[in-house]
Amino acid sequence: MSYNEAAEKYAALGVDTQAALRALQDVPVSLHCWQGDDVIGFDNDGALTGGIQTTGDYPGRARTPRELMDDIDAALSLIPGRMKLNLHASYAIFDDDFADRNALEPKHFEKWVSFAKERNMGIDFNPTFFSHPMVRDNLTLSSPNEEVRSFWVEHGRRCLKIAEYFARETGEPCVMNIWIPDGCKDVPADRLGPRARFKKSLDEMLSVPYDKSRVYVTLESKVFGIGMESYTVGSAEFCMNYVSEKGITPLMDNGHYHPTELVSDKISSMLLFNERLALHITRGVRWDSDHVVLFDDETREIAKEIVRARALERVFIATDYFDASINRISAWVTGVRSVKKALLYALLEPSDKMRQLQEAGDFTTLMVMHERLKTMPFGDVWQEFLNRTNTTQDYLAQVKKYEEEVLRKRV
Repeated sequence: MSYNEAAEKYAALGVDTQAALRALQDVPVSLHCWQGDDVIGFDNDGALTGGIQTTGDYPGRARTPRELMDDIDAALSLIPGRMKLNLHASYAIFDDDFADRNALEPKHFEKWVSFAKERNMGIDFNPTFFSHPMVRDNLTLSSPNEEVRSFWVEHGRRCLKIAEYFARETGEPCVMNIWIPDGCKDVPADRLGPRARFKKSLDEMLSVPYDKSRVYVTLESKVFGIGMESYTVGSAEFCMNYVSEKGITPLMDNGHYHPTELVSDKISSMLLFNERLALHITRGVRWDSDHVVLFDDETREIAKEIVRARALERVFIATDYFDASINRISAWVTGVRSVKKALLYALLEPSDKMRQLQEAGDFTTLMVMHERLKTMPFGDVWQEFLNRTNTTQDYLAQVKKYEEEVLRKRV
């Protein structure tokens, strides 16, 4: 079926496919740099810590900033629509001026700014509170050791200035996300104390003046991490209350909740009480395992809730996963395309008509409408989006070619 025929079928349901395609073109998705090098970064040679783990040894991991940039370029060439770049502080680039995380400056990210500006992308940012000698007993901002706690507070303050630099240079807002791995492997004796110290640390970090029209500070919760199974300092309740008190932005990672909780169900509630909302879209398999995002039920439901709430301009969307068992560039492309497919799928829903059916109590017709949409010619509209953005449908062939010519030559 051609796009024109698909457009006619959607028009019969009251859906304007042209408007959907235009809307999708304007939605930026923030691509996470850490998929390309297994979350290793460039400031530390040690093993991953802080409840983070990658599995697999697929050839071709990026080992240098240049290799990572080349791989990101390879991925971007196969992803349609607007993009941003999402960096961790551990991806600072040093020449002969190494600085520890509590001494980072904008100059350590100048090459990333040049990279982003050449590609007309904004940059999002994350302080890196893991994989460092100053993570003591699984604690950072909640540590009872004042030297440790102060080190990480200063790291956060430095990152705020770097985030402001990104926003100023690229001309796009920077989302600066705070997530800490702090917690206990076994049952703690004191849950309140670490959370009180975490709150104090956040207060001190955010006391630094920054341009709130350019930098959106977000706070991300988690249920547990490897080695912190019994107690997580930055729980959902802590983060939601802190965000509310300070007027910053909540960030939800759909792998960071109990297996029976769905982020798609939370979005509408969060939007009622927050001007902005940020998402890290991943795919947790039984737990927060950061699998590559697929065009699955929950990804589609997340997109539907954003679109139904008319909140595309209020929600910051980023991807967050890492898989070292498959081609890393294919993982990037598959994941981001899945997010964009889900957004288009949502934009092709006659949400106003379906809302009217619900309010009228006509759940019979609503159920039939839900089922009818599942067999609509969505694929033809997606192909039209690829055509309009000059993006190939068969990206695997190009990924395999890049793998043979570049990735497998890395030793």
